[in-house]
Amino acid sequence: MADPLLFNPRTYDPAHFDPETRRLLRATVDWFEDRGKRRLIEDYRSRAWLADFLAFAGKEGLFATFLTPASAAGAPEGQASGPSDKRWDTARIAALNEIFGFYGLDYWYAWQVTILGLGPVWQSDNAAARARAAELLADGEVFAFGLSEKTHGADIYNTDMLLEPDGDGGFLASGAKYYIGNGNAAGLVSVFGRRTDVEGPDGYVFFAADSRHPAYHLVKNVVDSSKYVSEFRLENYPVGPDDVLHTGRAAFDAALNTVNVGKFNLCTASIGICEHAMYEAVTHARNRILYGRPVTAFPHVRRELTDAYVRLVGMKLFSDRAVDYFRSAGPDDRRYLLFNPMTKMKVTTEGEKVIDLMWDVIAAKGFEKDTYFAQAATEIRGLPKLEGTVHVNLALILKFMANHLLNPAEYAPVPTRLDAADDAFLFRQGPARGLGAVRFHDWRAAYDAYAEVHNVARFREQADALCAFVTTAAPDEEQSRDLDLLLAVGQLFALVVHGQLILEQARLTDLDADVLDELFAVLVRDFSAHAVELHGKHSATDAQRTWALSAVRRPVVDEARSARVWERVEALSGAYEMAP
Repeated sequence: MADPLLFNPRTYDPAHFDPETRRLLRATVDWFEDRGKRRLIEDYRSRAWLADFLAFAGKEGLFATFLTPASAAGAPEGQASGPSDKRWDTARIAALNEIFGFYGLDYWYAWQVTILGLGPVWQSDNAAARARAAELLADGEVFAFGLSEKTHGADIYNTDMLLEPDGDGGFLASGAKYYIGNGNAAGLVSVFGRRTDVEGPDGYVFFAADSRHPAYHLVKNVVDSSKYVSEFRLENYPVGPDDVLHTGRAAFDAALNTVNVGKFNLCTASIGICEHAMYEAVTHARNRILYGRPVTAFPHVRRELTDAYVRLVGMKLFSDRAVDYFRSAGPDDRRYLLFNPMTKMKVTTEGEKVIDLMWDVIAAKGFEKDTYFAQAATEIRGLPKLEGTVHVNLALILKFMANHLLNPAEYAPVPTRLDAADDAFLFRQGPARGLGAVRFHDWRAAYDAYAEVHNVARFREQADALCAFVTTAAPDEEQSRDLDLLLAVGQLFALVVHGQLILEQARLTDLDADVLDELFAVLVRDFSAHAVELHGKHSATDAQRTWALSAVRRPVVDEARSARVWERVEALSGAYEMAP
């Protein structure tokens, strides 16, 4: 029997979506399955450009249907979808991320950078540019996001892409961009630059460029991969009024808000990678005989594969619940601004742990060229490093810690959001500031609902201890400049938020109590490990070190519970194998 918690192409039927979404998701799975594992791996190894995949996506209208907001698709006012069910629906976008991750990050990447390239367009009031983008999507084109540069990275405050006024109300743009996905083929590249005649933030400009224009020069692919991550250069590229997407502070905000939309996609891609790798790893381990016994008979192997399984379940629960907050966001509810970097930072690093645990079990098998696992072990490393490093996102998460832990506010309950609605707020998020003022509902309610689960209760002790730390031993003004210390604190806070949304989703989905208890046993160990790390920090005070050791807990052990969860893991053996 297929595990209901994991994606399995053999049994996949997204019945919770509308008919067109179901058709497109299933058609995408069938395209990959028909292509087969051998072709999939060979394309990855030979770094083949994704022409066949993009032709399929264009023919089916996949990107156009999923990535055209209703407002750009001709939807009547007040209606969720325009022609052909076009809307920006985070729930189904997340489902497609998972499928792409399951089959290969190269496919996901072409889609992801298209999403980033569309962000400044859909936030723009430029009707001509919006219409052009909708038409390009309908034609099966991909998009690109021209923000980062070789010298400055993604530092928005500094750009060497310069726009010189041309004397006729337009500009001539010159400069280079670096690490720009789809820069080889994008019908529209959203490019960030600054005017030469205006100083300061008022000089920022986001404009639309075409990679096929004679003034657009493709330099190279900067990675050794099917992903075309380009370096390109503009030389006196003409920018007219219809090409200008944003100017001044609005251009700055559009860049940050686009990343807010785009970084959410990393978590579900990571989940897809882990799911495919898990089927391979468990099947191999279960059928590998060592010293006369299956590898899965060894206690350490069972523990590692069980840890990997429950961590993966936690990734899915957190990400699914975060979708609801993303879709329910508005000017008066910006809780997504915490849960979003959490999906980027916490879920993707959990993905690395899941792969590493399985790799410790299957060992040399994980290097073999005819496995998906060899590809997964490489690709899982990339997601924590895209759309801001783990450290950048941890620092961002810390801005919310005091309000989240100590200063709850009242909110109406957020339901599961699988409705066919257009998530229009994502393109009118407004100024990218004021994070420290964002308020949250009381995190304790989610933990209280599972107080009878032994390891949830044990972890709750640690979460309460963190509140005491914030009120009695928080970093002082000097320590607040010590990012190394702060990041250790951030890891502890991230675990509390991670556990909260896992518990909320567990309640909504009636998750098996054994799986939840086993998962929180892992989180108790993780919290203890990060507390010990804080204890060892050079700049930690005596009070902080004392607190750190006092927060260490041992999970509640239940061998019968662990055995029941192991049965679920072992049942994954042979549950799925991709067609040859």
